[in-house]
Amino acid sequence: MNNEKKRSLLRNGAVQTLLASLVCIVLGLLIGYVVLLIINPSGAGQAILNIIKNFMYYPSPIKAMQYFGSTLVKTAPLLLCALSVLFAYKVGLFNIGAAGQYVAGAGASLYFALGLHMPWYVCVLAAVVVAALLAMISGALKAYFNVNEVISCIMLNWIALYTVNMLLNNVKDASSPYTETLSSTNPGAMLPSMGLGALFANNKYVTIALPLSVVAAILVWILLEKTKLGFELKATGLNKQAAKYCGMREKYNTILTMAIAGGLAGMGAAFYYLTGMEQWAVTQTSVPGMGFNGIAAAFLGGLHPIGTVFASYFIQHITSGGAYVDKSMYCAQISDLISALIIYLCGFVFFFKIWLNRMLDRRDEKRAADKGKGGGK
Repeated sequence: MNNEKKRSLLRNGAVQTLLASLVCIVLGLLIGYVVLLIINPSGAGQAILNIIKNFMYYPSPIKAMQYFGSTLVKTAPLLLCALSVLFAYKVGLFNIGAAGQYVAGAGASLYFALGLHMPWYVCVLAAVVVAALLAMISGALKAYFNVNEVISCIMLNWIALYTVNMLLNNVKDASSPYTETLSSTNPGAMLPSMGLGALFANNKYVTIALPLSVVAAILVWILLEKTKLGFELKATGLNKQAAKYCGMREKYNTILTMAIAGGLAGMGAAFYYLTGMEQWAVTQTSVPGMGFNGIAAAFLGGLHPIGTVFASYFIQHITSGGAYVDKSMYCAQISDLISALIIYLCGFVFFFKIWLNRMLDRRDEKRAADKGKGGGK
């Protein structure tokens, strides 16, 4: 009886995804450790340990709690970018434009905050709307002209970056390439803490963005799995012609999907830049990696909104842990390498699930054959 329960548990899709993700994480860390050994074997053990420990590197509980809060602050936008990728993927679209939509959201929220002196909720709304409109361009090109969304999204990523740089140059600090600080220019645009900062040793950057990002993940799950709209969106992604035959508006659904995905990425940018933790550099020539890391978090989480919550934290945990590597032996980007390895291995999650199901099928066939022989005797 216990063996049957164990077999049925291994057939469960969520369990298979969890096992596959854990295998990816372990293999990624092991390969990363080997790379550290090759670079400098004397400090490899301590380096990998520091990356894994992250904020626990600090012996002071107060300091550790503050940096734990900072890791969570960076996890919130990563989670929303991951949800953006996940939502589009569930509807048959690959939203590689989450990075550009994140940029658009950052530009809109900061301009409304610094240039127009709007309150935080208006800035968040502006970020969502502008990012959604940008994503809708890719959706419309896909729906009406069958332009591959990957191509259009890549082009829009760079258009968004340089447009935002020009826009935010109007609110740039006179003595640096960064935008003005929110705390001195418009404190009302900063996200409220609602007492959450006190839980992390008075970390002033911990805001309502943390619970709201988790709420967003739950709402995405409800929309996709429990609503008529979610069913129609997924049906459109599986087969546009069949959806059209059933009376569904396939073009509208495609555009709506990209709008929702873009809005999520834009919200992630607002949830980060409106904390005041970082200012935008108007001279930057590369798209922030948050949107691309969202792809990794979505797949590591098994393309499930709840799994993505934990995957987003893990990727940010490893990335932040790179700051505690001995810089005389290794560069801080070693954690990015390990994250990249885990991301690469995530591509094998589906192959792992296929392999596991085939192995279980062969085992069941063998047991059925053995029972048949026993019955024959």
